Amino acid sequence: MATDTPVNPKDTDRARTLAGFAITVLLTSFVAATYGFGFYLFAQIVTDMREDLGFGYTVVGTVTAAGQLGFLLFALLGTWLSTRVGAGYVTIGSAALCGLCLVLVPVTDSIVVIGILLTIMGGTAASVYVPLVEIVGKVIDYRHRGKVLGLISSGTSYGVVVNSLLVPAFVGGGNWRGLWYCVGLGTLMTTAVATFTFLRLGLFRGDDGEPGHAPEQSGERDEPAADSARAGWRMVLVRWVVIVWIIKFLNGFACMPFQNYLSPYLREEQGFDIHSAAQVWGVIGFIGMFAGFAVGWLSDRIGVRTSLLLCYAMFFVSAMLLVLAPVHFLPMVSGVLFALAFYPIYGLVPAYVSKSASGAAATVIFGVTNVTQGLGGIVGNYTAGFLKSATGDFRWYYVVIAATTVVLGFLATRLPREGSPESAVGKQPPPSRVDKDLAHA
Repeated sequence: MATDTPVNPKDTDRARTLAGFAITVLLTSFVAATYGFGFYLFAQIVTDMREDLGFGYTVVGTVTAAGQLGFLLFALLGTWLSTRVGAGYVTIGSAALCGLCLVLVPVTDSIVVIGILLTIMGGTAASVYVPLVEIVGKVIDYRHRGKVLGLISSGTSYGVVVNSLLVPAFVGGGNWRGLWYCVGLGTLMTTAVATFTFLRLGLFRGDDGEPGHAPEQSGERDEPAADSARAGWRMVLVRWVVIVWIIKFLNGFACMPFQNYLSPYLREEQGFDIHSAAQVWGVIGFIGMFAGFAVGWLSDRIGVRTSLLLCYAMFFVSAMLLVLAPVHFLPMVSGVLFALAFYPIYGLVPAYVSKSASGAAATVIFGVTNVTQGLGGIVGNYTAGFLKSATGDFRWYYVVIAATTVVLGFLATRLPREGSPESAVGKQPPPSRVDKDLAHA
C-alpha cells in the first residue's frame, strides 16, 4: 500500500531559499529590462538615432510623453488583467512584450513605428511592476520582503549600468541597431528562463488548480481572485490605502522633477561644467545599485514606516543643499543623499503593501499607486517648468520639493504598522499544503 513520503524540513527550507533567490533575480532582471532598456535606452542613444533617421527634438519630446502615457495606461491595464488572469501571466507577458518591442525597434526606419514601440515599452515598465507585490507575497517569506523588494526596485540602476557598458561598444562603431537587438534578445532569453521557473513554482496556477494563484509561503492564503479583487477596488474606503496612494503621488511629484532638472540646474544656473554634473549622476547611479537592498534590509528590522521617515529626511537635506549651498562638493553630497533615498522609496512602498495586503487586493492597491505616481510626475514636471518660466530659477522648485518631503514624512507617521490587524487586507488562515508544494517545486 502506497504511503506518503515524509517531507524533510531541511529540504523544504532549501527549496524555499532557492525559489526566493530565483524569483528575486528574475524580477530584478525584468525591472532592469523594462525600465533600463525599454524606458531609458532611447534617451541614451537618441543623438545617434536622430542622425541616422533624421527626426527632430519635437519628435523626441512627443515620443517621451507617449511613453509616460503608456506607463499610465498599462498600470491600469496590468492591474485589471492581474485580477483576472493572474500575476504570473501578466509579469511574463509584459517582459516578453518588452523584449519583442526591443527587437523590433531596429527593424524599421519609421519614427512613427518606433514611437509606438517605445510607447508600448513604457507601458510594460508599469505592467511588469504592478504584479510584483503579489508574486513576492507568494514566494518570499514575510521577514525578507523588504530587502527583496528593495533590491528589485534597484533594477533600474542595473539596467542603466548595462546600457552604459554596451552603448560605447555598439554606438561607438555606428551600430545602434545592434544594441537594440542585443538587449532585446537578452530580455527574451531571461523571459524564457522565468517562464520555466514560474511553472516549477506554480505561479501560473492556484491552490485549487486555477491559474494565477499559487499558495503563499509565509503562512497566508489569498482570498478567491474575484473576492480579493473586489476588496482591492474597495480600498478607497480604507484610510491607510488612501495614504499610500497620496504618498506615491507626492513621490512622483518630488522625485521625478528632482532628477529631470538636476543637470540643467547645476550647469545652467550654478555654473558647473558637464563633467561635474556627469559625476553627480554617476554617483547617483552607482549608489542606486545597492541602496534599495540596503535600506530594504534595514526595513525588515526597524519597520517600513521608520525606513520611509529616514529616506524622507535624507531627501529633505538633499533638496535643501541645492537650495542653500549648491557650491563646491555639496551638490555631490546632495546626489549621494538623493540616491540613498530615491531608490529605496520605490521598494519600501510595495514592501509595505506586500506586508499589509495579499493576493489580488495587493495587486490592485499597488497598481493604483503606479497610476498616482505617474500623475504626480506629470504634475511635478509641469510645476517645475512653470516655476522656472515664472521666476527664471529652478531653485524654487527644490524649495517645493523640500516642503513636500516634510508632508511625506508626516504621512508616513500616519500609516499603521505593516502587518498589524489594522492594516491587514485580503488574508485568510494558512493552508496545510504550502511546505509540501514548495518542497516539490
